[in-house]
Amino acid sequence: MAAVEGLAQAPVKTTVNNIRAFEDGDKVFLQTVYNFAGAGEQVGFDVFRFDADGKIAEHWDNLADKAAPNPSGHTQIDGTLEKKDVDKEETRKVVAGFVGDVLRGENPDKLTSYYDEDKYIQHNTSIADGLSGLGAALEAMAKQGISMVYNKTHMILADGDYALACSEGSFGGVATTYYDLFRVENGFIAEHWDVMETLADKSTWANENGKF
Repeated sequence: MAAVEGLAQAPVKTTVNNIRAFEDGDKVFLQTVYNFAGAGEQVGFDVFRFDADGKIAEHWDNLADKAAPNPSGHTQIDGTLEKKDVDKEETRKVVAGFVGDVLRGENPDKLTSYYDEDKYIQHNTSIADGLSGLGAALEAMAKQGISMVYNKTHMILADGDYALACSEGSFGGVATTYYDLFRVENGFIAEHWDVMETLADKSTWANENGKF
């Protein structure tokens, strides 16, 4: 409450622009652009859990500064907005498989099976479109000695042809949280948005709930 009151009293108003909204059971997950008291635009993913009375009971999020378009000209928030009325469990299954096999590295040889050739739209700020763009980015990171590690996926929320995977691991040896939103088309990963955030040291936490 103190944080909200502080924003309300700031000389510059906070702006909130919801880009995409989804629902999975008692949880709602959103992709949003914030500007907190004029401090600059940030792209965020928020997950809210609602109780039996329809009140917000729990909240998780990841935030990153809004960046310039990536090598393919895509931003962190543009791209497909339409949500298709398809089986969310099939979407969840594809994304869970990809996150485990590829991102957590449990079956990396299955990488190409998750893509329809090179048809893949990428919104990560540093990676170009296509499986080829992903491969080039990973190769460049390896040459720089930068490792991107996914250790554990805490939840995968799905709605229609979209699913959000919330994971933790490390980037360049620094503890990191990953929120990855995927759009699935015909059983393949077709589009991807993400927010990576450095995991703050526990000594700085305002509560003891943990990131996940």
